[in-house]
Amino acid sequence: MLVIGSQDAVWGFALVGVRGQVVSTAEEVHRALDLALSSDEYGIILITENAADLARARVDRLVARSINPLVVEIPGPSGPNPDRPPLSELIRQTIGVKI
Repeated sequence: MLVIGSQDAVWGFALVGVRGQVVSTAEEVHRALDLALSSDEYGIILITENAADLARARVDRLVARSINPLVVEIPGPSGPNPDRPPLSELIRQTIGVKI
């Protein structure tokens, strides 16, 4: 597992043994994703909402289509963005199934 996001998020996950990459620019997000996706080491890539916003189009494609590794967007340390649709709505939009 790998987490990509703010320093607070990466350090928080490090406390439970999860590696991470601190990012603050779109270029850093793309570089972190490139490295993570090219490695066989990670089965799950967690990316915080604030980091995903820096590369929104790519992250949305990866979240919708990734299988191995699975890319999952998670709330950042400040909590979920109230303007984002809930996970159930994203699933309905992506695969057409309401849960």
